[in-house]
Amino acid sequence: MANNREIVYKLGPGCEVEDVQEGNIYLGKVQGFANFGTFVQLNNSIKGLIHKSNALTQHNERADILVMVVQVRPNGNIDLREVLLEEYTTELVSRQVKTTQLTDLKGRIGRRVTIEGELGQVKQTSGPTIFTIIDETGSESAAAFIEAGVRAYPEANTGDIVRVSGEVMKRNNQLQIEVSSLEVLKGEAAEIVKGRIEEALSIRSEPADNSFLVESEVLTRLRPEMRKLAKIIRRAVFTQQPIILRHHADADGICAASAIETAVVSLLREHGNDSDAEFYLFKRSPSKAPFYEIEDITRDLDFMLKDAVRFGQKLPLIFLMDNGSTEEDMPAYKIAQVYDLDIVVADHHHPDEIVDQFLKAHVNPYHANGDFGLTAGMIGTELARMINPDIEDRIRHLPAIAGVGDRSESTELPQYLALVEENYSVEDCKKIALALDYQQFWLRFNDGREIVRDILNLNNNPMRHKRLISLLVEEATAAIEEQVRTLMPHVEARQLASGANLFIADVEMYAHRFTFPPPGKTSGEIHDILCKKHEGEPVVTLGLGPDFAVLRSRGVMMNIPRMVRELRDEISGGGVNGGGHLVVGSIKFVEGMRATVIEALIAKISEAPVA
Repeated sequence: MANNREIVYKLGPGCEVEDVQEGNIYLGKVQGFANFGTFVQLNNSIKGLIHKSNALTQHNERADILVMVVQVRPNGNIDLREVLLEEYTTELVSRQVKTTQLTDLKGRIGRRVTIEGELGQVKQTSGPTIFTIIDETGSESAAAFIEAGVRAYPEANTGDIVRVSGEVMKRNNQLQIEVSSLEVLKGEAAEIVKGRIEEALSIRSEPADNSFLVESEVLTRLRPEMRKLAKIIRRAVFTQQPIILRHHADADGICAASAIETAVVSLLREHGNDSDAEFYLFKRSPSKAPFYEIEDITRDLDFMLKDAVRFGQKLPLIFLMDNGSTEEDMPAYKIAQVYDLDIVVADHHHPDEIVDQFLKAHVNPYHANGDFGLTAGMIGTELARMINPDIEDRIRHLPAIAGVGDRSESTELPQYLALVEENYSVEDCKKIALALDYQQFWLRFNDGREIVRDILNLNNNPMRHKRLISLLVEEATAAIEEQVRTLMPHVEARQLASGANLFIADVEMYAHRFTFPPPGKTSGEIHDILCKKHEGEPVVTLGLGPDFAVLRSRGVMMNIPRMVRELRDEISGGGVNGGGHLVVGSIKFVEGMRATVIEALIAKISEAPVA
């Protein structure tokens, strides 16, 4: 009869020595052998010894074995005797333990605690396995050791809800739990813990409800979406989700990204459990073009998939700044969708609605009856203040630099300039923006984190900042003057039917290649000179290369994204693509169709109304 079967007890992971009862039979695993007997694990933290005189059969390591507890000694040692049963009923012994929140560990050094939380990362070192545990109050590391380089608790993976017991220690001046047991929770037990963490995280992740630095109707209308994006970023930080920040490699994009970088890194330092967290949980990468290219997503995937395998990291949140709003981003978004990557965007390029299906949040002034005059640097700084208001004083000058560098004509720019005029004049902002453009050209598409911080005066070293700006501006100005002097005699002028002045500059044939300023910057400098020369008149400048054209306009109301789409449909075999702002942007095409594409482009410019 089933009711007459012997009861065999199985100790749960949280059980201690005091839960072991003399005379009871337990299910254990053979741990190892000695001359005097066999060691048996009753759970991950409790073991006993079968003296060789009490062994009945031979077993292999890790084999199941039934043992009776003969004696529990005062020092915690347990004497066992092997038993043989044909039929038995197994009962799980669970212990109701009091859990400790991670924020309370500082006062419990040297004491044993039990933590319930989510695994944010599982990293195998050459020694122990390091688990990052997240609960409703924070995150900390837990180290489990079997033998050097061997994965402890292989059944536990990133994202699992676990119960961990162990002693609180301090290693390298950081708190760490020395794991004695780890149990993956399932079913209702896991859901209870997950719900508790989720509720607390939702509250912790709420962004600061601060006022904007300036008066802006557009920013006010954007506030709900900005708060949504800021909350997603804060949540990523608190859940140890890596963030990859991609941005356009110009002064505006760099200012936007640097503001977010300052906020996120400060938050990681304040709330992270690892002093190196800012280096593996946050990555800033300039993009070659003002959209998320296939090359970008390929590099990011390679980086993050390797880290997911090597370090047990979660897949990252992708944050795009000063790009990400247009059809050109679609191929990369579709690849990201295969890996279920979350993507958020803060941009001021004219958006295409089709991209929103791929985004968790999309902050763009065009969604709030604004335009590109509200720059990415302005939006990025206000977002950074929502993410971490403590860094406001360090970044409040960035919108002024971004606005000046992007030639903004918004109502917000004079207000941002007024905020910092005591320390940064308009001329200072122009110089910093030029230094950023110049240094980023030589950095290519590396982030140059500390150099950029010195240029932006974020490293608290004003003397080095001033010396660096002076040197970079001198070099950049000399390079620009040489490029302009070489190119200007070759600029072709046309009068369009609309009355606008069209100037065509071949920045490939009549300019130095592979040096500063690049074609886009060169075209902008030429455009500025021509606008001054033809003050009050509508001016369009085309900077031409073998397979591209850079457009700059003053007083001609073009819509470059729409023109690109029309040319792509109208010119078979032209390979036309590109985009940008409405009156500032670039177009690509195949070299063999250059003449056809350019003449069709000029025809469309001629049809655009003149302001």
